[in-house]
Amino acid sequence: MKENKYIRFIIFLIANFLALAIGVWLMNDGPRTDWYLSLNKAPWTPANWVFGAAWTTIMLLFAFYMTKLSFQYEFLAQKILILYVVQWLLNVGWNYFFFNQHLVLVGVISITLLWLLIGYFTFEHIKKIKWYTIFILPYLVWMTIATSLNAYILFNN
Repeated sequence: MKENKYIRFIIFLIANFLALAIGVWLMNDGPRTDWYLSLNKAPWTPANWVFGAAWTTIMLLFAFYMTKLSFQYEFLAQKILILYVVQWLLNVGWNYFFFNQHLVLVGVISITLLWLLIGYFTFEHIKKIKWYTIFILPYLVWMTIATSLNAYILFNN
């Protein structure tokens, strides 16, 4: 059983960091482009280094969360698997929509859906996995901040 737990964790960890890698590739130098640098950004926009540190931490903790959640159901029950894949696609897609294509409204829609989905993961399973919910809370907090940053850019540019 322990080996299975570690294998699941590694699978989620690889999938999560693959999402980050593909997202960075799809953003096509986004945060360093003239387009992004010229935007009117929210006063609470963190320094650039914070984004990398936050996402690294979030994806590591999310792998722990998903591993624990996967043991609460038959491994990756269809609903959990579908929601995880949707989360993955929204996370990766946002980088393409926002940074690569400059589709700020589509970015807001995508990131809002991602925020709602992470909220669903957080509150739907809290009774089942109890204190392990702490592993997804940074993701929910970060998505709240990221959604506000994206919305600020939409409404102020």
